[in-house]
Amino acid sequence: MTTTSPAVPAELTELLRDGISALPGAFPVPWVDRMHADVLAAFEDARGRESGALSRGPNRWYVEVHPEQLSGFVELAGHPWVRATCEAVLGPDYRIVEIGFDIPFPGAVDQPWHRDFRSPVETYRDRRLTSLAFNLTTVDTTPDMGPFEIVPGTQYEPGQDWDHGMFVPKGEWERLQRSSQLRMPQRGDLSVRSALALHRGTANHSSSSRPVVILGVDAAGEHDDRRADLHVTPAFWKTVPVSLRSHLQVRVVDELAPLEQRHTIEGLVMGVD
Repeated sequence: MTTTSPAVPAELTELLRDGISALPGAFPVPWVDRMHADVLAAFEDARGRESGALSRGPNRWYVEVHPEQLSGFVELAGHPWVRATCEAVLGPDYRIVEIGFDIPFPGAVDQPWHRDFRSPVETYRDRRLTSLAFNLTTVDTTPDMGPFEIVPGTQYEPGQDWDHGMFVPKGEWERLQRSSQLRMPQRGDLSVRSALALHRGTANHSSSSRPVVILGVDAAGEHDDRRADLHVTPAFWKTVPVSLRSHLQVRVVDELAPLEQRHTIEGLVMGVD
């Protein structure tokens, strides 16, 4: 599979300034279509088990998966642009700590404006990002499908007095709306963002779902209280290049157990009132 060039200074500048950047055409469409099929299969499996999927609002679900459930995990995690971006922002000892996907189905509603966790002092005081999320859409996004909405530059706002340090008071929503941007990625596009940049999923008025694969990466030693090791089998571990192994926070197990989802975000369950 052909991959594109590593991160360039302009993209890094955009990420540090706006909290988000993107690499259009990072992967070939047939590869993305295989990932899409894997996501749908993993979702069906998760929905068939108690605690297999987490609600992130009406008709919207998040599922964390084992790396080998997605056929393109190694290519995604080892993409030159992913590696270069992580090294530049998080340092050479960055750790890939989470792989999952978010799916807003038809009828999903606007989420409240939020960030994914409370901002650490290293970010709001020192303006240093300690985690990144890479997003890979598995469909061509259209305006009626509930596209991702983000407010550039808000990754550095302290927000320590917000509900759980995550949810912006409604009195500030108008301010955010004035500066927000809707993102319309297409199959093959890859984006990277700070999970602290204020964002939300918007209402899906279409008849189609909009799956997005999410790869979570932390700087070494950061956010250990929020993470658990990825689990892989010995057979899968043998397929992982040595250059990638050192960046995976994993536990090799003889047999994969069904995942019970973590990271419940209660403020997202009901959507916007």
